[in-house]
Amino acid sequence: MKKLFLPVYFFTLFLFVIFSYLFTDQNLSYFHNIYTGFATNSRTIATMTYVIFVLLFFVFYYLILKYQKSINIKKLILLTSGILFLTYPAILSYDIFNYIATSKVLFFYRENPYILMPIEFVGDPLLIFTRAVNKVALYGPVWIKITGISFILGFDNYVLTLFNFKLLVILFYLGTIFLVSKISKNMKSVFLFALSPLIIMETLVSSHNDIVMMFFALLSFYFLIKKRIFLSLIFIIASILIKYSTIFLFPVFIYIILKTIRKESINWERVFFISALSMMLIFFLSFLREEIYPWYAIWFLVFSYLIPQRRNLLYLSNAISFGLLLSYAPFMFSGTYSGSTPLLKIILIFLPVLCLYLYLAVDRKFKFSKKLGTIKIS
Repeated sequence: MKKLFLPVYFFTLFLFVIFSYLFTDQNLSYFHNIYTGFATNSRTIATMTYVIFVLLFFVFYYLILKYQKSINIKKLILLTSGILFLTYPAILSYDIFNYIATSKVLFFYRENPYILMPIEFVGDPLLIFTRAVNKVALYGPVWIKITGISFILGFDNYVLTLFNFKLLVILFYLGTIFLVSKISKNMKSVFLFALSPLIIMETLVSSHNDIVMMFFALLSFYFLIKKRIFLSLIFIIASILIKYSTIFLFPVFIYIILKTIRKESINWERVFFISALSMMLIFFLSFLREEIYPWYAIWFLVFSYLIPQRRNLLYLSNAISFGLLLSYAPFMFSGTYSGSTPLLKIILIFLPVLCLYLYLAVDRKFKFSKKLGTIKIS
């Protein structure tokens, strides 16, 4: 079993790469030769196949964690990253197109993306497949400046630019793994984070910039541990100026600085636990602004995986992750965000959490009854 499941895992990743291109946008002229219309014409099959992939990824995740002592983690991470780098990034989200459009406003048209929207550049080929062309820049200036590297090195070739953006996010994913290993000094944390199905789907496939935001947040904590307060301050500000959400870590950040100045001991497990709960709270409150997006879970998963000894938090985080990846299915099946789709998404997000709660409640009751001697097992 140990020798067999990793080749099957890599083969499954290759199958997912092929599957991802079945979702190519018909308006994306750069990929018109491989457009099949399968995702829209065969929604039931596409949705069922996607759900099967999600289930398989979580099965492999369990097996990887089970046999982690016999696995070369560096090779596993690099191979996983290399294979999923090849995926079509818009199978689940079109955000990467928005990143490129915003970057183009600044680095090609030399205009301010916080004032001018991409749609104002009439005739630009990006307009026919980019979803948020009627909005000014949605992210902070640090993120837009970082994307300049990928955009400029695309040399005005859209496919090259697209994969440059994917490569940029993958590099930050690898950097975050490095920080997880340095901060936690626990290989279980590295396995939990690096191979989390939600992390690899939203980072290696969809290329969301949340991993970049959390890289700088984690880098800030790393320098706090080293008592390098000035550097820590720079990187937490950089994180906030990517996507703003990490501003809710600032109270924790100030608390640690005060403890450091007073030369008081710091319980880092508690710090990461509070940080995870803080980001989880903001994650759940995101529906007040728009809706709960799956990639927002990266905000709290980073901290949850740093403290695997907090088992209830770990179980909750993985249950939410599973539900979030399943929540793509209603839209994939119906092709619309209206009707029953929003309700079904919410049900799928919280159903695994409910099942986890019921399982833990029954398990706790069983153990308690056994302890009292009311249950006899022959």
